[in-house]
Amino acid sequence: MAGPTPMALEPDCEIDWAGPVALPLADEPMVQAACGLMHVHGRRSGHPEPITVDYASTVAKVFARQGAMAASIATARGLPLRSVRTSVAQAALHSVAQYLAVATTDDDWRELRGTGGPPFLTADGVRVEIETLNAEDWCRFWSRLGASREAIRTGWPPFQQRFGSAVCPLPDELASCVAARLFHSVAVAGAATGVSVVQVRECAGDLTGPPFRVTPLGAPGSALPPASARPLDGLVVVESTRRVQGPLAGHVLRLLGAEVIRVEPPGGDPARWVPPIAGDCSARFLALNRGKSAVDLDLATSAGRADLLELLTRAHVFLHNWAPGKAARWNLDADRLLTVHPGLVYASAGGWGDAFGDRAPLGTDYLVQAHSGLAAALRPSGAPSLMTLTDVLGGLVCAEGILAALLDRVRTGQGARVDSSLYSATSLVPQTRPQWTASVSVRDGRLHGTGEPIEVCTDLAELAADPRFGAALGHDGFAYPLPPWEFA
Repeated sequence: MAGPTPMALEPDCEIDWAGPVALPLADEPMVQAACGLMHVHGRRSGHPEPITVDYASTVAKVFARQGAMAASIATARGLPLRSVRTSVAQAALHSVAQYLAVATTDDDWRELRGTGGPPFLTADGVRVEIETLNAEDWCRFWSRLGASREAIRTGWPPFQQRFGSAVCPLPDELASCVAARLFHSVAVAGAATGVSVVQVRECAGDLTGPPFRVTPLGAPGSALPPASARPLDGLVVVESTRRVQGPLAGHVLRLLGAEVIRVEPPGGDPARWVPPIAGDCSARFLALNRGKSAVDLDLATSAGRADLLELLTRAHVFLHNWAPGKAARWNLDADRLLTVHPGLVYASAGGWGDAFGDRAPLGTDYLVQAHSGLAAALRPSGAPSLMTLTDVLGGLVCAEGILAALLDRVRTGQGARVDSSLYSATSLVPQTRPQWTASVSVRDGRLHGTGEPIEVCTDLAELAADPRFGAALGHDGFAYPLPPWEFA
């Protein structure tokens, strides 16, 4: 079932444009321009570009639903909260949180820059996105297409780093290798080398299902502890996640007051040491994991899984974004854990859900943009954004589903399984271009065509230092958005 809407909940919910940002923001393009979305989205072309859907407004609506459900959970646990307020500007700042963190560290590190990048165009006119997380597969794929060793070697670092940099300046030779082949030939090369190849849909998709599903499971558990100052105070979340989607879901729950414990592989999550470094940890990692505690467990061993089961004895939520089938192989699926821990909310954040069955491509941001049709709506050229738009939406939708399940839990005592995916999250974004996209333009560093011209952010470090953003941002070795809700 889909989560309840704000109107179905007791708390009043308000969304405004600017929130605590002291700027005269009055619509979607003004927020995108002022709060860094146009800047990050436009990096692949070398200049700010509007995201030609109401992306920040969509994120703000998710924050509003989360806040309304959190307030209802708090009220049921003895902390009466009757209203929640958020803003589109805060939604935009949270959408660029990783890039903001990178731009505001003191680390002497140079961020990758450059223009161009996927999608690639085949000889028969098909635009394709590719994905691999493995350097060896990358090498085998391009070797099969006839690329030189130098082009293959030069292309891997920007391709690997594009999730964090929002740019992907690849050697022209790689595009030429694809352009010399028919789509079928490129797809065969991908299948033979373990590289996912997905055709970019030329029109918006028709995904209409719910962004998440909540399935009640198991016997009722014990009563949740009372709340104190924040909606989820006293609740414990255990997460085994990586990259963006899963950690962001846990981050939202922590911002609402939950204690979040990360389960990481022996030696810690490798993402902790990806530059730039803030203090002794990656700024990108901290943007999604600041304030969480961590424990190292080897879940590939029976001892590590036993330790996880022990850790879950005091948890109210378990969250993971494991690859399909891994939970069942480890005997850590929802049916097993809710038998051991009645009342647990078990959340699985995936890439494709059941869209491809057992033969799904890698479930990452840019492939989902391409296949869902979202890419076709994001810019006039139809090229996927190199900003992690679906990763952000996927993480927020997962957190929303967990809150919906916790609201049921506090009312009925019953646990549940929450299923969400990057693909299902794209259903939230209206994929028809709004009317404002025909009238706005960026010229001379300012946005024109919507009210008074407004300055367009071109430097996130300058944004973070601007006192007009002071009430929306915190600083601790890097800049980060403060919680996007105001409860009363």
